[in-house]
Amino acid sequence: MVRMLRGLVTLAAVVVALECCELPRRTDGRCVLFNFGDSNSDTGSLPAAYGFYLGPPAGRRFFNRTTGRWSDGRLYIDFIAENLGIRYLSPYLESSGPNFTDGVNFAVAGAAVASNQSAIPFTMATQVNQFLHFKNRTRELRPLGQGSMLPEEDFRGGVYSIDVGQNDITLAFLANLTLPEIVADGGPLAAVAAKVEEAVRALYASGARKFWVYNTGPIGCLPQTLALRQRPGDELDPAGCLARYNAAARALNANLAAACRRLADEYCGSASVVCTDMYAVKYDLFANHDQYGIERPLMACCGHGGPPYNYVNLKTCGQPTATACPEGERHVSWDGVHYTEDANAIVASKILSGDFSQPRTKLQALCK
Repeated sequence: MVRMLRGLVTLAAVVVALECCELPRRTDGRCVLFNFGDSNSDTGSLPAAYGFYLGPPAGRRFFNRTTGRWSDGRLYIDFIAENLGIRYLSPYLESSGPNFTDGVNFAVAGAAVASNQSAIPFTMATQVNQFLHFKNRTRELRPLGQGSMLPEEDFRGGVYSIDVGQNDITLAFLANLTLPEIVADGGPLAAVAAKVEEAVRALYASGARKFWVYNTGPIGCLPQTLALRQRPGDELDPAGCLARYNAAARALNANLAAACRRLADEYCGSASVVCTDMYAVKYDLFANHDQYGIERPLMACCGHGGPPYNYVNLKTCGQPTATACPEGERHVSWDGVHYTEDANAIVASKILSGDFSQPRTKLQALCK
């Protein structure tokens, strides 16, 4: 009991320490967003990087065309852009017609934070280096009236959001590591959190002062994970999700929370570090799906095989053997890995509420 009380006192002290710091605010109310991440927020970088066509039925909603997004429509970051009153973020790697007036999206589908096992080379460190290159080139071209023309104030006053880590968990399990090995001190997930912390420090050194860091979602609830990674005897949690994968996600999130606390304490008074609980936001879609009019939360809308998961390897969404659910039917998962527009809208609304952030604040507040 004494230990528990001490823990509560420590937690309260952390909350007070985080909330005592005045959040830096812009005076002009303009929002500029620089985003780093993976397919959950990639608005088209991977197709641009490798020159492949992410065809129908992707993009069938809202855009009514393929856009390079891994969804049937808008991503949560698109809904956030709408709420902030800015343009949808152009992917950094898109050479044809990008518009960087309101920020840049450096996220790339398949990107991992720290793993050297990923076939996608756009790690967290690489994305940060791309940002630094973009900023330097903007400075060089601005006097010539060329390039993005973003002023220095937009780099100083912009919000820097980070949403990565899901692919690192997948790669750790694919490397045949056990859950204890994955979550151990000094293990791969500790390395992920350390790399995210390094990224924030590098961005801070370049002048960034507003950070919005997401933890990772419940990867054990994804139809792909359940269809391909579930072994006989594996434990499923009350929502039907693969327990060991979600345990790994929670372990990573604990490391990310510790990193956020260190950064918030160190930068108190000079920068804001807001950490948002994406795990809680997304897990609610599976655990309380009835509240959102979703009948089968663990079943992909677009795929092959039917219930319970509608996911079969090499017969995935976009392949001739895959079919999409009828438009208007509500699902959490679009293709077994990524979220539907319906789900992304809910995710964005919860993010924007500020209820899942520590310190509790709204993203919009950083733009004022």
